[in-house]
Amino acid sequence: MIRTALIGYGKVAHLHASALKKSSLAELVAVQGRNQEKANAFAEQYQIKAYIDLEQMIRQEKIQAVIVCTPHPAHADSAVVAAEMGVHVLVEKPLATTLEDCDDMIAAAKSTGVKVGVISQRRFYECALRVREAIDAGKIGTPILGTVHMLGWRDKAYYDSDPWRGTWQYEGGGLLVNQAPHQLDLLLWYMGEIAELTAYWDNLNHPYIEVEDTAVAIVRFKNGALGNIVLSNSQKPGLFGKVHIHGSNGASVGVQTESGSMFIAGMSDITEPPINDIWTIPGEEHLLNEWLQQDRENFQNIDATEHYISLQIEDFMQAILEDRQPFVTAKDGRAVVELFQAIYESQRTQSTVYF
Repeated sequence: MIRTALIGYGKVAHLHASALKKSSLAELVAVQGRNQEKANAFAEQYQIKAYIDLEQMIRQEKIQAVIVCTPHPAHADSAVVAAEMGVHVLVEKPLATTLEDCDDMIAAAKSTGVKVGVISQRRFYECALRVREAIDAGKIGTPILGTVHMLGWRDKAYYDSDPWRGTWQYEGGGLLVNQAPHQLDLLLWYMGEIAELTAYWDNLNHPYIEVEDTAVAIVRFKNGALGNIVLSNSQKPGLFGKVHIHGSNGASVGVQTESGSMFIAGMSDITEPPINDIWTIPGEEHLLNEWLQQDRENFQNIDATEHYISLQIEDFMQAILEDRQPFVTAKDGRAVVELFQAIYESQRTQSTVYF
C-alpha cells in the first residue's frame, strides 16, 4: 500500500479522500493545510492525521504520494516541495495556472525521478475511450476538425461558496481554468498539438466576479486540422459539454461528457450519464443505441462522481508500482494550461497566438 496524503481539505479533497479510502493500492494516512482547525476536522472525518507543515508530514508519515487539492495558483508550491522530497504527485486540474509553474513541477519531478500526473478523469469515461480508440484505429481517417461546446451555469451562490472563486489572484481565471480543462484535455488528446489560435473572452452576465464566464477560440492544429472552442457559464441551469471529432473520410465521433445541470465538486452530483452522442462510422451507426443503453445501465450501478476519480487514482498508483507514466501526465496537463493561457493572451493582445 502506497502511503498517501492529501494537500488541501476543500470540497474536491473529500472526493479524493473517499476514493482513497476504498483504494486497493493506496492508504490515506494524512492531510496538510494552512488552517489547523480545518485540517483537524478533515482528519477526524477520515481518521487520519493533520499537519500544517508539509515537509514535516512527508518525513514523519513516510509519505510516498500526495494528491494536491489546493486552489489552482497554489498547486506548484506544494507539488514542487513534495517532488523534490522524492514524493509522487497527483494534482487536481488544472495542473497550474501558469506555464512557469508547470515547468517547475516537471523539472522537480525529473530531478528526483518521481511521477507527476493531473486529474482528468473524463478520459476514463467509457464513451470518451471509444472516441480515442476509433481515432487510433483509423476509423475516421485523419481527424480534420475538432469542436468543444461547453454550455453550463454557475450562480452567485457557487462563487460565494469559497472566497478564492471568481478572482484572478486566487482562482487564476474563470471557466477556462476551472470548468473547461476536462473538455480542453479531451480535445488535445484526440487532435494533437496546436499550432496557433485566435480567441475572445469576456464576463457577460456575472458582474459579481472578476474573471471570464465566456470564451471562444478558433484553432489550427500542427497536423493542419482545424478546431473550434465555445465555452460559457451563462446558461441556466446548464445544457451540455460536448467534444466532437470529424474525420477526413466524412465520419464523425463524439462524446457528451456533461448534460443537464452541471456537476460541481462538493456541491452536486453527476446526474446524467456521459454518452456518445454522435457516431457515423460506416457500419457502426447502430452501436450508438447499444452504447447508450450500456452507459445508462452502468451509470445506475456506480457513483459516477467518485468512480472515475477512483479509476484515475488507481492508475496513478499502479504507475508508481510499475515505474511507468500515468495515463494522464504532467505534460498533458501543461498542454491544457498552454491552451487556456493562449486564449487569454489572444484577447489581451488582440492577435493570433503562435505556439
